[in-house]
Amino acid sequence: MSELQLPIRKIYGFFYSQYFSDGLRITLGILIPSLLLNHFDQLAAGISVALGALCVSVVDLPGPILHKRNSMIICCLLIFLVSMVTGYVVQNTFLLGVEVIVFAFFFSMFAVYGTRASAIGTCSLLIMIFMIEKRLEPSEVLPSGLLILAGGVWYSLFSLLFFQIRPYRAAQQALGECITEVAKYLRLKADFYAEKTNIDENYKSLISQQIAVSQHQDAVRELLFKTRSIVKESTHTSRILILTFVDLVDLFDQITYTHHDYANLRETYRQSGVLEEISVLIHQMADELEQVGFDVQSQKKHFRKINYLPELERLKTHIDQISVADQGKNSLFLKKILVNIRNISQRLVDMGSYTQNAPKTFATKTSHLEFSRFVTHQDYAPRLFLENLSFKSASFKHALRVAIVCGIGFILAKTVATGHHSYWILLTIIVILKPGFSLTKQRNSQRLTGTVIGGLIGFLILFLIPDKTVQFFIMLLLMLFTYSFLRLNYVISVIFMTPYVLIVFSFLGVDFVHTVEERLLDTFIGSALAFSSVFIIFPNWESEQLNQSMGKVIAGNQNYLKIIVERLEGKTMNMVEYKLARKDVYVESGNLSASFERMISEPKSRQKHRQEIHRFIVLNHMLSSAIAAIAANLPDKNSISLLAQLKTASHAQLVLKESIKKLGPSTAAIADKTPSAETVADQFMADEKQVDVVFLEDQLRFILKISKDIAKTTDLILS
Repeated sequence: MSELQLPIRKIYGFFYSQYFSDGLRITLGILIPSLLLNHFDQLAAGISVALGALCVSVVDLPGPILHKRNSMIICCLLIFLVSMVTGYVVQNTFLLGVEVIVFAFFFSMFAVYGTRASAIGTCSLLIMIFMIEKRLEPSEVLPSGLLILAGGVWYSLFSLLFFQIRPYRAAQQALGECITEVAKYLRLKADFYAEKTNIDENYKSLISQQIAVSQHQDAVRELLFKTRSIVKESTHTSRILILTFVDLVDLFDQITYTHHDYANLRETYRQSGVLEEISVLIHQMADELEQVGFDVQSQKKHFRKINYLPELERLKTHIDQISVADQGKNSLFLKKILVNIRNISQRLVDMGSYTQNAPKTFATKTSHLEFSRFVTHQDYAPRLFLENLSFKSASFKHALRVAIVCGIGFILAKTVATGHHSYWILLTIIVILKPGFSLTKQRNSQRLTGTVIGGLIGFLILFLIPDKTVQFFIMLLLMLFTYSFLRLNYVISVIFMTPYVLIVFSFLGVDFVHTVEERLLDTFIGSALAFSSVFIIFPNWESEQLNQSMGKVIAGNQNYLKIIVERLEGKTMNMVEYKLARKDVYVESGNLSASFERMISEPKSRQKHRQEIHRFIVLNHMLSSAIAAIAANLPDKNSISLLAQLKTASHAQLVLKESIKKLGPSTAAIADKTPSAETVADQFMADEKQVDVVFLEDQLRFILKISKDIAKTTDLILS
């Protein structure tokens, strides 16, 4: 693929993405009622309705339509109640201050119920802050509250209508983006074979990309397996979506287990040029996989531009020549790489074909999968809220921090800030302050950078373009890109948001020069309060959470290995249990990698055992890759037991179990909770094959070595 085609496809990909769809839907949902009411000279009412729509749009997150509907209903009720309470107490500064503190704590505690509930809490705080600024008379509170409720209801119906008209669109977009992330992961794997690539640096990039893949896979699972119309209906589109995702996860597994001693491979085959040939071929396949993702996202049929069979034959010939020319070189690993590349090529053929024809293999490929077991189910019981009212809970400490900082921000807004929009201080605190230092630091930097750049752009627009009609159309574009980039790139979103807000205020007759100054000042005050609080008020350092995350990763790998061990004992592999174990390993590995990345952005004094933890993550990645490689080469249920290999595998299991227990009381119990595979009549591989005992023994010895290295690294981290 040419250097020109790739950025063009990325631009097109953005406009086909769920981010742009979300931005367009939110923009229209907020704009339509305000413009309509303004047409009837009811601008004040239009602003109230738009506020309600804006708040409910906060909870319009990707996910099953049932979850969207329920969260928006709850949000509508809460913003109405909060607007009423705030409207009636706003005249009493003391009561208003108490409300700010109590509501900040209460709604921040919603985080214990997950991301969607946390968004409901955020929108409740937003409407409280907006109502503080309105300062209504008591007789105006109820009408204003009803208008806000009407805005929330309008946006809910408008958003749900989108999904009723195109029920599969969100899933197609999420799946396409997930395929693109896997393609990036495949490119990084290809780079290991390139001589110019730094292996250690590439591992860091690979682990970061694994986080992105894990997050996108979780998002797709939520959309596919929790949406009844997709799981239960046997429509052409639903079959394509599920089958493509199942094949994508298997493809990712195929990519993951291609782990080798890359330094040794380079040393052995440097002169032959075969590794560069492998790297180029895999890069071509990554380009095609990305094109498949784009075609799924844009609802187009995929047509292959390259036939890989000649390339694969040339690679096979090259490997055979190496084997004949130098008998001292063991070409086993090159042949394994070739087999794996062929399998990846076949997956690409299958996934591409799904975009053209209704898959005929749907029933046979997915009949054994119990979809509901592959997604997490959030507990919404009140006891969860009560159980977290303790200083042992990170959510409780975060809620207290938000309450205290909002209280301080409220006092400063009433005493120090001199502008008419001092509520921006509270708004900045709510947006920036996150549970951990790393996320708060990142959001703080993004908010300040975006506000300064956006403020300058807004000033130039208002100063150089006095025409109100032109300003209005510029505002529409700024509004659209504000909401389109909100989840994709926050700093770009703020860059668009700031001039958009300034233009809105200029339409309301506010002096834009003073507004720019006030916006910058209040943002800096709010940012300073939020950022300093994570150092002082109940700080929550990532290094204190890592032991449990490391224990979960080892437990995931232990369970993964346990299923393989039971297969070696002669038991039939349960495909569902195998895929669940595989999913758990990827999810926990992604969680640990994300925690590590957050830790390395914390102050140096808090970065404990940075090198050792990175090595721990890489070793666990190597371990899961080796286990996956064995799983791919295991015989089917009709083959004999391989008891001779059990001793090595069982030894590795014991080593992993001991490492889990060393990581502390919170992880010790995990070691005894890993489930085993059940013996059921299900076939792991479609075709019978001869067991490569030499390869199996070699991989098991490698697994034992890695398990011991993990144990040693665990000891260093705990020392």
